[in-house]
Amino acid sequence: MERYYKERFEAQRRLARKVAPFMEANEILEKMRSELREIIPVAMEACILLLDPEAGKYTRPLQCALYDRPVNCLKCKRHRPAIQQAISRKKAVMVKGSEPVERHDGTSVPIGPEAAAPVFSEDTLLAVVSVVARPGTSFSGRDFFLLQDFAETVGHLIGSAKKHWSMTQEKIRINQMLTHLSPFVPQSVRTMAEKNPEMLGREKEKKDVSVLFLDLEGYTKLSMDRPEAEVNTLVEKIFSSFVDPIHRSHGEINETAGDGLMIIFKDDDPRQNAANAVKAAIDIRQRNREVNRELAASHKPVNVNMGINTGEALLGMTRLEGTLSTRMTYTASGTVTNLAARLAEHAQGGEILFGQRTRDMIENLWPVYDRGKIRLKGMDAPVQIYSLFSPEGLKNRQP
Repeated sequence: MERYYKERFEAQRRLARKVAPFMEANEILEKMRSELREIIPVAMEACILLLDPEAGKYTRPLQCALYDRPVNCLKCKRHRPAIQQAISRKKAVMVKGSEPVERHDGTSVPIGPEAAAPVFSEDTLLAVVSVVARPGTSFSGRDFFLLQDFAETVGHLIGSAKKHWSMTQEKIRINQMLTHLSPFVPQSVRTMAEKNPEMLGREKEKKDVSVLFLDLEGYTKLSMDRPEAEVNTLVEKIFSSFVDPIHRSHGEINETAGDGLMIIFKDDDPRQNAANAVKAAIDIRQRNREVNRELAASHKPVNVNMGINTGEALLGMTRLEGTLSTRMTYTASGTVTNLAARLAEHAQGGEILFGQRTRDMIENLWPVYDRGKIRLKGMDAPVQIYSLFSPEGLKNRQP
């Protein structure tokens, strides 16, 4: 393991510099994967297959680049010979002759040799680091050692991410979130007051944001059919499962309203805001399906319909004055917010709908289905809308 020590040291130092600015486990994993592609010259794809059953709590799956649309690396490579051998042997392996990767449309991608290294914590398998080489190339001894180094670093990262998630889980439980979001000042306002108290008196400013609205389908009927306490417990359980995905994608829960949530994505990069909103929506939908399965014995499935819109909004403080108290919130107002809410109302069966600007911002990142122009309440003209799922695919994805 002392061979190529200089190259391995330099690779680790570069990696440390690149991941240092990032806090989210998924962002760090993406940077690590990008670096692995660069330092192994023959690599056409590198991936980190997250096999830890709890991985969904602290990160999201990476997407394989060998497909013409986003595909979870687990679906693409989980049963490849190199992956299976690395798991069974509990060490890094290389497979010289590999079958092409078969894509969903029947086409295939020719590849060269594959290498894989398992990531263990004691005897628990957490992940596998996989590298696919271009046809007609081969891995060097240096490449193999670098792969092993990366697998070890990935193990440390996943361990830290799990520990961090465990330490903060109690702090973000939804019963506390729901208790504090509605009657009191949101965290964003408290933080602003501590760091920049002068901003509390500023006028609202125009800024590009993405807004995600969640709406529980059938909430009114549910409230009529079941006791209020039971409905509240169910809603809290459903919403509690969304907090981690929202935070992970840099969203801020702005408002709660019985059966809905409003989330704002307001970083400086409009494209990143749109991508983060879609990532959060996909994660939320998956968590909703999991909760529905957990509650299947006692409740019918409760779908979460979502609407996303991107555009310029008035961003700033809103003061709500009542007879007994005054509540302040930091919110986005305007047409962009109204359209997101209307899209969530229009969605059915767990749909994720979004407008033209969001579609433009996420072009080539996800498959997009044109749903045509529709009339929405409060909108003067028909609105062009899009969905992440085709009508047929949506039926197949029901909880």
